[in-house]
Amino acid sequence: MLFRAIFVLSAFMLFANFGYSADTSALKPPPGSKVAIVEFIDLQCPDCANANPLIKEAAKTYKIPIVRYDFPLPKHNWSYDAAVIGKYFDSKSKTLGAAWRDYCFENQPAITPENLRSNAEKFAAQNKTSLPFVVDPDGKLSAQVKADFALGQRVGIEHTPTIYVVSNKTSGQPFVEVVDRSKLYAIIDLMKSETGVASAPAPPSKAVVNNLRTTKAGTLAKKK
Repeated sequence: MLFRAIFVLSAFMLFANFGYSADTSALKPPPGSKVAIVEFIDLQCPDCANANPLIKEAAKTYKIPIVRYDFPLPKHNWSYDAAVIGKYFDSKSKTLGAAWRDYCFENQPAITPENLRSNAEKFAAQNKTSLPFVVDPDGKLSAQVKADFALGQRVGIEHTPTIYVVSNKTSGQPFVEVVDRSKLYAIIDLMKSETGVASAPAPPSKAVVNNLRTTKAGTLAKKK
């Protein structure tokens, strides 16, 4: 909890003092990939949970990787600790770490600071692994979460989720922020065509389309 308290104070200071040019050098696909989805997430953010099925289906459809950075917002009371746990599972395998984040999104309404640990233990058992009594004894995992957050600050992240489609092209605009998620597939198509990668994917599934409609309706309602 001390790590989280220090992080919250540091985060507020960063938000208050952020006024320099954005550093977008991190917005690129991992080695070996021409196009990828980069996402800055908060595991307690409802809109991150809403976006997750679409992001996963797009990555699967186009066979492109998702690069996730943890960006726990100071206003949330368990997302930072969940991100630290996510880094622990990442240390076992990236697949396990991604599955933990999916688990948090799927079970988000039921998770609290008091039962986060028991949820992590349940997830570990389901995946035939264990959770140590002290997850981050030397603070290395917490440092990784803080590094993700600091990277987000340098990029200029102000909300979650912030989603980009990125490419390895060296001319023009190598990344595009996905402001309207209904255009995600079109943006990926554009990026793949500009990098010379042929693509003819299937449209989003009915479940994802319904999720998009619900999210869009909620966004319109908030603006009213």
